[in-house]
Amino acid sequence: MYTLCGLLVGLLVGFTGVGGGSLMTPMLVLLFGFNPATAVGTDLLHAAISKACGTVVHGRNATVDWRIVGRLASGSIPATIATILLLRYLDLGGHGSGRLIGGMLGVALIATAASLLFRGRILDAFARSAERLSEEQVRRLTIALGLLLGVLVSLTSVGAGALGMVALLSLYPKAPSARLVGTDIAHAVPLTLVAGLGHWYLGSVDWTLLVSLLLGSLPGIVIGSQLTGYVPDRILRPILGTALVAVGARLIV
Repeated sequence: MYTLCGLLVGLLVGFTGVGGGSLMTPMLVLLFGFNPATAVGTDLLHAAISKACGTVVHGRNATVDWRIVGRLASGSIPATIATILLLRYLDLGGHGSGRLIGGMLGVALIATAASLLFRGRILDAFARSAERLSEEQVRRLTIALGLLLGVLVSLTSVGAGALGMVALLSLYPKAPSARLVGTDIAHAVPLTLVAGLGHWYLGSVDWTLLVSLLLGSLPGIVIGSQLTGYVPDRILRPILGTALVAVGARLIV
């Protein structure tokens, strides 16, 4: 069942490009009854491995802007380490963090859903402001974005995909979309790896579950990516966005 779950999520990620955390973590919590901390920690390492494969492909196709990756990582990595240490200090790691992480996960899912449902409107709203920003302001905002993603991803495993992509499109409107997609995926690798290792340190990683998920998700991502053109994006995104709102509300309540 875990492998089938990984396959389903891999297919959806391949179809939509939405980060696996917004799909995998809720399924582990609501369908299989895993503690939210264990679901988050396991999914973070799952994302690091699966997105490393995607980064290799994008790197070969020259669709990664390593300058932007560096800016994001300079904010996200310190923020991730600080968040993990805070969880350790407050003794919120492992099985004691269910309520906090579950609530944060619900909020992150609703925010992700909003970015899917209203992506065009969000980009239009920030289009004019982005054009007036200087290069230094864009650099600082990119670092700040990385810091925010570091905290959010460490707590929920959600945010590096849809939310990060919308923010990058707003900050770099003239950059090719394919290049920003590759950049977002490349940045997610060190972010999820550091966060996942941090959760391993806190004792919230299930290694058997991780292997089972990878057996399904890796081929699923490949298949989904190949079939992207056959599934209309305008149909998938509203369905996925609506589902994430419902799941997010369930986790908060």
